[in-house]
Amino acid sequence: MSRFDRGGRLPGASLSLVRILPAVAGALLALSLSLAVRPAPVAAQAAPRARDLGIPFEGTPGHFDAITDVPGVEVGEKTVIEGSGQLVVGKGPARTGVTAVFPLGKEATDGVAAGMFTLNGDGEMTGSHYVNEFGELYGPVMITNTVSVGTVSAATIEWDRRHIHLPPALYARVLPVVAETWDGFLNDIYGQHVTPSDVFAALDSAHGGPVAEGDVGGGTGMNCYNFKCGTGTASRIVQTEHGQYTVGVLVQANYGSRDELRVAGVPVGREITDLTPQRGEDARKRQQGGHSIIVVVATDAPLIPKQCERLARRVSLGLGRNGSISENGSGDMFIAFSTANHVRHWGSDIKHLGMVTDITPIFRGVVDATEEAVINALVAGKTMVGRDGNTVYNIPHDRLRAILKKYGRLNER
Repeated sequence: MSRFDRGGRLPGASLSLVRILPAVAGALLALSLSLAVRPAPVAAQAAPRARDLGIPFEGTPGHFDAITDVPGVEVGEKTVIEGSGQLVVGKGPARTGVTAVFPLGKEATDGVAAGMFTLNGDGEMTGSHYVNEFGELYGPVMITNTVSVGTVSAATIEWDRRHIHLPPALYARVLPVVAETWDGFLNDIYGQHVTPSDVFAALDSAHGGPVAEGDVGGGTGMNCYNFKCGTGTASRIVQTEHGQYTVGVLVQANYGSRDELRVAGVPVGREITDLTPQRGEDARKRQQGGHSIIVVVATDAPLIPKQCERLARRVSLGLGRNGSISENGSGDMFIAFSTANHVRHWGSDIKHLGMVTDITPIFRGVVDATEEAVINALVAGKTMVGRDGNTVYNIPHDRLRAILKKYGRLNER
């Protein structure tokens, strides 16, 4: 039992063997990580983004209009697209991936003040109880598909073990934050195609600057409002009485019904009633579309944990602008952190945290950036054919512009 296939599984092993006993999986993890990874991460997309199409948004974006406009924040993504045709569990087709968001970059050992909010709880975000209890976040926020949460959690712990050499700092990361949305309409989700090597690739590739959007990372197989969607990001520069700060948002969008979709206040989903997700002839019966969204909020404003929680709540208002009602079966979970307040749970020194009291402009920045990040994910999505020929179409940019113009909302400058 010393040889493994490229997915980190024993040749000929049943799926159930791979999924049982975390202790066994942990023992195999270190060996599987030594294997060569899949191709290099997808480069950040140049265009078009929502603003390029003339969609109007409130507020002033940062330089990259991305979560990485918050100093120190780094994002890494690993995209897994393999195979085509009829679903064979464990063999594909695979349309999935993993995304990593580091609050203070890959080299940091400190944590940050953090808070989270659940709008609808049909989903998972591991490590959330720790965040709620202590108001602290250590290490990256990871986002993937529903069934790969365990793999991503175990691999993140192993990556930390190899990179964090201060024992108390390593101990602080034993409950990594891993969130998920369901990509089973396009992806062989029960085949668990996100491997430890893929997790390492996402973590190792994390960087500042532009962030790839759409069918990348954990957002690869996702759709929202029954259009192809996935990963999206945006940022806002906000002015408070204490000074100027940046707010950044990253979403993994996989939620919403078509008739709910609104873009810049326009009922786009009711105008485009065709191009709905299609099942291939041999596809198994399951509900179409996506039902969840994970949102990460970052800011360099000094906020205490309770204020971070309040920021996370405001994500809900940004989603509402785009028509979301947070459906019954949706997992809508949001986490927010302040890079200005570093924390360490080890040591005996007294911790001093800064606190901005003029927080309303920051609330507005979260709402504005969330609205735009979702539309960026939608605009970046490309038509994708997945398992059993199941197909999710991109939103046609020309029709979107025409609808906005019809309602007098197109920015033609």
